Amino acid sequence: MTETAPFTGAARTREAALHGQRTPSRAAPPPRKGALRALLTGLIRTARPKQWVKNVLVVAAPAAAGRLFSIHALTQLALVFALFTACAAAVYLINDARDAEADRAHPTKRRRPVAAGQVPVPVAYAVGGALAVLAPAAAAWLSSPAVAGLLTAYLGMQLAYCVSLKHVLVVDLAVVTTGFLMRAVVGGLALGIPLSRWFLITTGFGALFMVSAKRYSEAVQMAGKAGATRALLTEYTTGYLRFVWQLAAGVAVLGYCLWALEEGGGPHTGVLPWRQLSVVAFILAILRYAVFADRGTAGEPEEVVLRDRALAVIGVVWLAMYGLAVANW
Repeated sequence: MTETAPFTGAARTREAALHGQRTPSRAAPPPRKGALRALLTGLIRTARPKQWVKNVLVVAAPAAAGRLFSIHALTQLALVFALFTACAAAVYLINDARDAEADRAHPTKRRRPVAAGQVPVPVAYAVGGALAVLAPAAAAWLSSPAVAGLLTAYLGMQLAYCVSLKHVLVVDLAVVTTGFLMRAVVGGLALGIPLSRWFLITTGFGALFMVSAKRYSEAVQMAGKAGATRALLTEYTTGYLRFVWQLAAGVAVLGYCLWALEEGGGPHTGVLPWRQLSVVAFILAILRYAVFADRGTAGEPEEVVLRDRALAVIGVVWLAMYGLAVANW
């Protein structure tokens, strides 16, 4: 009996240990809500909310035509803004999922939610794919087939850019510029507004001016190590990019002048010819923006405008003058 007691105690100890392994832990359940919140936050961050301000361009054509302030127009423009935002988010999600491995080796991009593991790659693909399908479908149902077709074309072009076109000289500039132009066009399509050829030229070359100025600034700032940020920058020269933004600025100014004269060529009943006078503010805005382009500090267009008080004031003056022209005051 004295020999079996230790054995019995050891057996009981082992049995208790095994029982502990079999018995489910009564610890607090995993923080599913916290994990879901982190996932949603990561998805929103991947959708680049700071870039959504670009989609305000959907009001450009209706504002130029003086058809901005009506319930139908505001409803349609809010819908188009949301759908374009969804399409852009789909592109960002798919792009980050595709580049997750490469981004993990990048000193800055590794903090992106997909690369950091906050958003699993399959989830990014699934959400991006769902948005890419649902946005054009919603446009066809709630807006018009033309808007749905433009959104589909935007998605196809941007996904092709993510896969290969961003590595093709000049084509990469054209694709990014066309994305801006599509934003400006879609508002007119949603409301059935005929688009002036000068409006398209001014918007297109104005976008090319800002895009090439940004590329030029990146090339200047990353001289000698440009490939670390954008591989194609090693193929461009700063002289070429300077030529592009200067050419684009000149064509944009010419297009705006012709647009203002064409639209305001008839007799007006306002106090002053505001449309023609707005040319002065437009040219001043281009010249002020060119200061930052020349310095190599023209980054994201919205950041340039919001950071420089003088440029913001010029923009407000231009908007006021054009608004007075539309109102025929």
